[in-house]
Amino acid sequence: MTAGDVHLLRRRLRAALTAAEPAVGTFVKLASPDVVELAEAAGFAFVVVDLEHSTLTEQNAVDLVRHADACGLPALVRVPEVDAAAVNRLLEAGAAGIQLSMLIRVAQAEALVVATRFAPAGRRSVSLANRAARFGAAPLAGFLRAEQDDPPVLVGQIETARTDPLPDLVAALDVCFVGSTDLAVDLGLPADPAVLRAAVDRVRGAARSTAVAFGGWAPTRGAAADLGLGDADYLVVGSDLQMLAAGLRAAAGEEKQ
Repeated sequence: MTAGDVHLLRRRLRAALTAAEPAVGTFVKLASPDVVELAEAAGFAFVVVDLEHSTLTEQNAVDLVRHADACGLPALVRVPEVDAAAVNRLLEAGAAGIQLSMLIRVAQAEALVVATRFAPAGRRSVSLANRAARFGAAPLAGFLRAEQDDPPVLVGQIETARTDPLPDLVAALDVCFVGSTDLAVDLGLPADPAVLRAAVDRVRGAARSTAVAFGGWAPTRGAAADLGLGDADYLVVGSDLQMLAAGLRAAAGEEKQ
């Protein structure tokens, strides 16, 4: 794989979503490119650069996406809303996809598709002066064909029980993602485990009924089953910041002994 071929990265990630084992990634909240290299070396299938719950700027996200691309690691970007111009810039930098938080209405999913697809499927603005198009080295027809064959991977987070009908909400996505922490808060803390599990099962059912990959977040790989994510196709485990904090606490504890 050559650096800058985001279409191959997207294809590889989509293939991983249909494999026997889940595609496992982590959230990136720190601006250091070393984190991306460490994630790739550790064997993660992808990373999600977090523009919702972090202090990262768009420029930080662009830098991380570019570095992930150079490492041959698919990098999605989590955004709190569909800002078409920002989404386009992230995709032009080499983002493998977009993960949208708090998906509630079908109109949001439709806006995400429109912002990430060129006409006639969407209204994304076209330029060849960017990394994804090899800075103009790719002919327009070839670039558009590559984008049609391997479009950005789209992930929608379901984080509340109060949404449009779930099958309609997720049908246009690649991954239907359970935001279990927000969902638990929405259901009332301390959430009844049976009620939370039933809500997760409804999201899973909607994903399976529409042939969309099912995913979610867990603090550790071992905690996935207890959260109803034992059969997830797309599993985000912790974050770089969480792992760093845990390591620092463990090291400080060792020093005190």
